[in-house]
Amino acid sequence: MKTIRTSILCLVVLLFAAPLLRAQDLSKYRHFSIGMNLSRVLERTDQKMADVKVIHGRPALIQELTWWPPNLPGASFQSDTVEQILLSFYNGELYKISVTYDRASTEGLTAEDMVKSIAAKYGPATNIMLVMDSEIDRYDVRQKPVASWEDAQYSFNLIRSTFTDRLGLTIYSKRVNAEAELAIAEAVKLEEQEGPQREAERQKKQTDDLETARQKNRKIFRP
Repeated sequence: MKTIRTSILCLVVLLFAAPLLRAQDLSKYRHFSIGMNLSRVLERTDQKMADVKVIHGRPALIQELTWWPPNLPGASFQSDTVEQILLSFYNGELYKISVTYDRASTEGLTAEDMVKSIAAKYGPATNIMLVMDSEIDRYDVRQKPVASWEDAQYSFNLIRSTFTDRLGLTIYSKRVNAEAELAIAEAVKLEEQEGPQREAERQKKQTDDLETARQKNRKIFRP
């Protein structure tokens, strides 16, 4: 009898906990999941490799893909609330999603409104850092955190651009984002070290190409 009561209690707890667990899946946003490979993302967005921008090639491959949700015309036309989504990849794996909302779709909404809307799907915010309009420095181009939803693996953040006063989202894998930031810092360092040599090579190639064209045109030019 005791075993049956315990089993029933566990089942009840699981039934109540299941919606909360689903609501707090911070690795997913719309059609995308952190950890998806680039090929699958291209299929989801109906884009090609030519649309992917390589940010750094070493010591790790950092790529970005910008996607604009399509607005389908028709009698029931309604534009998407998202203007664009920037998808960032580390060695072919989606590790960060950066969302920019359409300005008209968020007009009049306060930060509190946005937090409540997101909390309805992802659960209560872990941290709320609401900033009053009077405290905003319009000349600060950085993005300020408004609220965050976090677990051991993922960070889901509502942010505000103090320069444009627009709200957006950043979702990322904590582990992979840390690795990507280290790789980007190393890539910048390598580019600075190799910059003079690459510039010398560029100038030499330009000079060589000009000389090749000169020699060719000397033979065929007629006044």
